[in-house]
Amino acid sequence: MNRNIEIEFKTVIPKEKYEELLTLFQLENNIYKQTNHYFDTDDYALNQKQIVLRIRQKGEHFFKVTLKSQSEEGAYENHVLLTPEQALDMIENGFQTKDYFDDIDVFVTFKVSLDNYRVSTPYESGTLFLDRCEYCNVVDYEIEYEVNRYQEGWRVFETFLEKHDITFLPTKRKSERAFICKR
Repeated sequence: MNRNIEIEFKTVIPKEKYEELLTLFQLENNIYKQTNHYFDTDDYALNQKQIVLRIRQKGEHFFKVTLKSQSEEGAYENHVLLTPEQALDMIENGFQTKDYFDDIDVFVTFKVSLDNYRVSTPYESGTLFLDRCEYCNVVDYEIEYEVNRYQEGWRVFETFLEKHDITFLPTKRKSERAFICKR
């Protein structure tokens, strides 16, 4: 199992700004698709505790299950690589979280998928992501800026938004946005 702390800042943006930034950073040809398959208990107990459980799929052969929980410093992420057969079985039949993560023991089932068409580029002291998310007949766009140090990252993110005339609009996590249309 792999564990890390993710510190990220994000905001929703209009489609026009997304396209403008793709062009500005010359990223139009670097878009890749990753699908997030979200899981929870029947009563969405994990989501209520701000815990995200997903299998991220890239292509036909890369699958990784991630347990992500919020803290004041950022999000703690635990990852386990899966075989395609494991992942597809978990999506179809659900699974016991204790089989993959020591911290939590509940049975979860697949709830919803979100297709994320993503590009990334190094920017200042972190990584800038531009996302086009598709789920439940909804398409939205966001910027994420991922860093190692909170204070410096927030300063760079604020400056980036100001420089590109982007209004900061807090956004819900991708999982929450997708869950809303499935409940």
